[in-house]
Amino acid sequence: MRRKTAGRRPISVSPLFVVELVVLASFFAAAVHVHFRGRDRLQFRRQITDHSTFIAPYNCLVYLFSAVENRPILDVADFPALAPLRDNWKTIRDEAVRLYEAGHIHASDRHDDLGFNTFFRKGWKRFYLKWYGDPLPSARQLCPATVELLRSIPSVHGAMFALMAPRSQVGKHRDPFAGSLRYHLGLVTPNSDECRIFIDTEPYSWRDGRDLVFDETYVHHFENRTDQARIILFCDFERPIRNPLMRAVNRWAIANVLPLTATKNVEGEEVGLANRVFGSVYAMRTPFRAFKKAHRRLYYVLKYATMVAAVALLLLGSYRVLR
Repeated sequence: MRRKTAGRRPISVSPLFVVELVVLASFFAAAVHVHFRGRDRLQFRRQITDHSTFIAPYNCLVYLFSAVENRPILDVADFPALAPLRDNWKTIRDEAVRLYEAGHIHASDRHDDLGFNTFFRKGWKRFYLKWYGDPLPSARQLCPATVELLRSIPSVHGAMFALMAPRSQVGKHRDPFAGSLRYHLGLVTPNSDECRIFIDTEPYSWRDGRDLVFDETYVHHFENRTDQARIILFCDFERPIRNPLMRAVNRWAIANVLPLTATKNVEGEEVGLANRVFGSVYAMRTPFRAFKKAHRRLYYVLKYATMVAAVALLLLGSYRVLR
């Protein structure tokens, strides 16, 4: 005998709730893909709050439409536009050495370099040539030949001289933005396998005049176990993308979003909004760091509980059933 259902209200699901659920599921799927991409990965606890998790949906679209293979180390010969840098490496080296001897290659002292802030504690120093914008005035003045070489390659949007101190290392990390690829050109190196980078577990040792192209969104880390500093030319250049729409979106991001991370070599040069905000926020971290040190387990319980609560509130705010 069929049970009567009179009086029950029909269950209805809001289309907005369905859309939000699909978006949330897509976000988690992209984050999982990024975490398991390649052979090496960050600890899961760290991956949850890593910047590569939050930008994962965008990066997955870039990987999907990439015109180059999705692998850690790429063939330099496939990027002929970069050849002038390699061909003129001695000229670039000479300017880098003069900057180094004059003390211009240094760490940020104002916490206004969000992208590399944690590196400075590891003996890493830099001098920006350009960073998603025009060459810096100090670079035009102090290393004009290198700046002109970079101007001749429009696909290079970021460049710096990067120094790694003797007996130092930088731990595992991913860079956040898949819309670029990374270029390294050895200038003054130990020319030793004791000074190397591991990209998705693949080792590469820097050598004077030798260059490397790799996908910096794979997990990588590097070390200098020698007694000599290592100086390289470090560049970000636009990843080739085969889909016209995705290519246009990526170029918009390069022109409008990445400049927010610009910073300075000397006082008076422009600092991007993201770095200005970061500098202000960093100044407020002291009490939180003290709490973390004194109550490490409670700190992480509260941290992850806050994240779970944020996701729960997002779902509850979208709930549109049982009207």
